[in-house]
Amino acid sequence: MSGCGTPGRLLPVLVSPEDLVRRLDDPRLRIVDTTTHLDRPEGGGRYTVRSGRPGYLTTHLPGAGFVDLAADASDPAAPFPFALPPTRHLARRLGGLGLGLGVHVVAYSRGDPMWATRLWWLLRYLGNDEVSVLDGGLHGWTAAGLPVETGEVALPPVRALARPRPDLLVTLPEVLDTVHGGTAARRTRLVNALRPEVFRGEGVTSYSRPGRIPGSLNLPADRLVDRRTGHWRDAAARRAALTALRIDDGDTLITYCGAGISATVPVFAWFLAGRRDVRLYDGSLAEWTAHPDLPVELG
Repeated sequence: MSGCGTPGRLLPVLVSPEDLVRRLDDPRLRIVDTTTHLDRPEGGGRYTVRSGRPGYLTTHLPGAGFVDLAADASDPAAPFPFALPPTRHLARRLGGLGLGLGVHVVAYSRGDPMWATRLWWLLRYLGNDEVSVLDGGLHGWTAAGLPVETGEVALPPVRALARPRPDLLVTLPEVLDTVHGGTAARRTRLVNALRPEVFRGEGVTSYSRPGRIPGSLNLPADRLVDRRTGHWRDAAARRAALTALRIDDGDTLITYCGAGISATVPVFAWFLAGRRDVRLYDGSLAEWTAHPDLPVELG
């Protein structure tokens, strides 16, 4: 189930294992494992971020490198996890890992595809358009009987691209303006990508307070992706999930989640459906709920 090919592109934006295996020998190709784990305490509280590198070393796609999203693509000085680092720092770091000008990147993970869509979004934010997500990730690849390798692969460094697209990013003041009915609020829709029970504020939370940003709609990522297999749902199912929100074409769309990771799943889905202007609130609930004076909704 691949789609959204663009003339001149090496691969579709959503690429199938069958399409990818035919391009493995192309010198422009860069495959990267983005797997990250979130270990959540049973009684709630902030999760611990764990790198997926050990699993990568045991099994990965042929020639694939590894990107540690927490260490390589986040701001260590930020008070919340996975925060977008300064643009030039991010571009230099990813360029040093082989992701930048003159190559086509295919991102995948061993489980939840949100890690792959996060790298897709980061590269697109930097101005890179030659980026794909592998449908099904490692599971889809091995289920198709395709070969794997072990050990570390160091991808050759490339020139970094730092032509940021600020229109893809939303900051806290802009979200505040929307919530408080400012000029941006009239045609802006906030979309929360977390599970319905988390959206409602039920059970334990990994953030400072349970709940959602007022006025939000809910689009759980599993309406777009089969979490069991990592495969994206077909175009009709994705379209039905997006259409159910009753969002007008002219509305400004802002997605968020807990820390800007799973919110990239609906951004990617809208991209596949033809919308290139969906914006990400990178701070998400990790930032919003840390401010005790900011409102949250429950129920």
